Amino acid sequence: MNKIDVLVGKRIRARRHAMGISQTELGDAIGVKFQQIQKYETGANRVSASRLWAVAEKLGVDVVYFFEGIKRSDENAELSDEPIDKMEFLSDRDAIEMMELYRKLPNSQRSAVLAFMRSMVMESQQTNLSVANS
Repeated sequence: MNKIDVLVGKRIRARRHAMGISQTELGDAIGVKFQQIQKYETGANRVSASRLWAVAEKLGVDVVYFFEGIKRSDENAELSDEPIDKMEFLSDRDAIEMMELYRKLPNSQRSAVLAFMRSMVMESQQTNLSVANS
């Protein structure tokens, strides 16, 4: 099992969930059984280029979507090193719901929510630093 295969599988699952599509429905659309979709989503089976193209069409994204934000853990690293998925939050249902709710807010409220979240993160980081230094 390759890390990139796992990350691509997570992206398939996240997008499928976001669109409310079942594994069976996706499988039917691309010509495989739902069990094969499960294997793709866990990274147990590698998705071929043509199959990934069909998945992207059904899920309404470009093929690039499945690779966006994936970086090497070290810019000087070899390709075989562990990749970092900068869009991993897409597999978190709460994060997706929060983004959907955020998009429904008027711009003035969006700014306030974003400022509040930034302050919470800053406070959390400062708390973690003071605990670590104790």
